[in-house]
Amino acid sequence: MHERSSVGELAETLRSEVGRYSPGEKLPSSRALVERYRVSPVTVSRALSALVAEGLVVTRPGAGAFRARPAAAASRPADTSWQEVALSAEPAGSAPGEPLPRAVDATGLLATLAAPPSGVIEFNGGYPHPSLQPERALAAAVSRAGRRPGAWGRPPMEGLPELREWFAREIGGPGGALAPSDVLITAGGQSALTTALRALAPPGAAVLVESPTYPGLLAVARAAGLRPVPVPVDTGGVRTGLLADAFRATGARVFVCQPLFQNPTGAVLAPDRRAGVLRAAREAGAFVVEDDYARGLAHEDAGPLPPPLAADDPDGVVVHIRSLTKITSPSLRVAALAARGPVMRRLRAIQVVDSFFVPRPLQETALELVGSPAWRRHLRGVGAALRGRREALATALARELPEARPVLLPSGGGHLWLRLEQGLDDETVAAEAFRAGVAVAPGRPYFAAEPPAAHLRVAYAAVAGTGEIAEGARRLRTALGSARAAGGVDAAAAFSG
Repeated sequence: MHERSSVGELAETLRSEVGRYSPGEKLPSSRALVERYRVSPVTVSRALSALVAEGLVVTRPGAGAFRARPAAAASRPADTSWQEVALSAEPAGSAPGEPLPRAVDATGLLATLAAPPSGVIEFNGGYPHPSLQPERALAAAVSRAGRRPGAWGRPPMEGLPELREWFAREIGGPGGALAPSDVLITAGGQSALTTALRALAPPGAAVLVESPTYPGLLAVARAAGLRPVPVPVDTGGVRTGLLADAFRATGARVFVCQPLFQNPTGAVLAPDRRAGVLRAAREAGAFVVEDDYARGLAHEDAGPLPPPLAADDPDGVVVHIRSLTKITSPSLRVAALAARGPVMRRLRAIQVVDSFFVPRPLQETALELVGSPAWRRHLRGVGAALRGRREALATALARELPEARPVLLPSGGGHLWLRLEQGLDDETVAAEAFRAGVAVAPGRPYFAAEPPAAHLRVAYAAVAGTGEIAEGARRLRTALGSARAAGGVDAAAAFSG
């Protein structure tokens, strides 16, 4: 059984049994729980930690676990209503309606970050399944990293020189288009996006984004007080004519894009559009933030990948983001920001103010991993596995939902983007799917403005294998049937590619 499922099941069992004990009474020892439920000590430890986090259990080092005592009743009910004013009040002296909304909507991010309950198939996952992560290679890398001299000392603010050099080669290519001094190590791609937008655009400014786009980008932009302005994407990537129009109409100085295996559509920027993106930005005096999140997730049938836009940009138009997290582990939060010119000083200053630097043990671990023989083997293995899962999902959809057609069958990434039509609501379908035992991401959070149609993002990278993919497709068929019945939708017209 998968470890996470075992933890959830044991926690649920213990949760129901804790009530049999008096407050303060000791629970069975960890060894007794291991023997009783035939699980590993790690599973017992994690299940007890879950109950501690819920306030049901307390642990005492050397003594064991005990049922928690109820908290003492407060002298009066808590009143946090004052926070509604504090969180939304406009500053004194500001013009009516001038400040931007201060609320941050993380719904789209949580749809791919939150792990579903045990028994629900994870078609919404944002990270590859643990079986696709290089856990043994990571364990060896962190062990070697821990023995490096100074591994727990303070790293250079910009990052370890060797790691910056590795990213410079990976991003700039063999021609040496980037120098290590053009690279800043960051704590994952999301942190890099936050740093880039805060450095490049003042609060209240417009920032151009692809439509649809990654919900985490929209959340970052709005949290920074920026106004995301959508530019439509088709199967060849962003439409460069509309991009130039958007620069002129908004005065934006930043465009954020994913030219390779775009999230969520899977599109690759067409060769004849690459120069158009850079030209439109240069004419507007603007930056292009290139989020190259999926280069490590190329499938084995992808063929030669186009170089990053940053490799063809000598003038510092492109600020490039490359992360190791997706292709390794959610907890190896190491990425790079690459930029030329004075903008690097501002990027560095923002990062120092926000977080000082990326912890040195993580950087040392990343350096050990990418320098080991296991690294290339891992990339090849993931490429083969993702191709098989992509084909399995496409086959399952064709069998279970013959009218369903993905917008694209991309040769990279870990999901498919489905378009719903004829009155089906994506959030209703997602809710019905969850009730049927499969978690999918509704498409609405991927749009900066009103979506032109309803969509679903169906991920295959986070599931255990092709068996779960087939079962997930069957459950999705049940969910769509329920949604059609509720909305009076003709099944034959429910989907459109």
